[in-house]
Amino acid sequence: MMDSWVVAMMLGASLVLGGIALIAFLWGIKNGQFDDETKMMNQVLYDDEVELNDAANQQRKREELKKKAYKPE
Repeated sequence: MMDSWVVAMMLGASLVLGGIALIAFLWGIKNGQFDDETKMMNQVLYDDEVELNDAANQQRKREELKKKAYKPE
């Protein structure tokens, strides 16, 4: 008798938690949390962490130059 109550409680709790997880996942998809087109390409292009860091530093420098409106003389 007590065992069926525990099973029902655990089933209800798992359904509620699963529903919350599903809602959070769908919210993440809707808001673009999983959209990263360049991640896979960066993994293919840059084999190790040093090359990836160098590429990130170069990108950061390009963005800084754009902000400063760099004009070569």
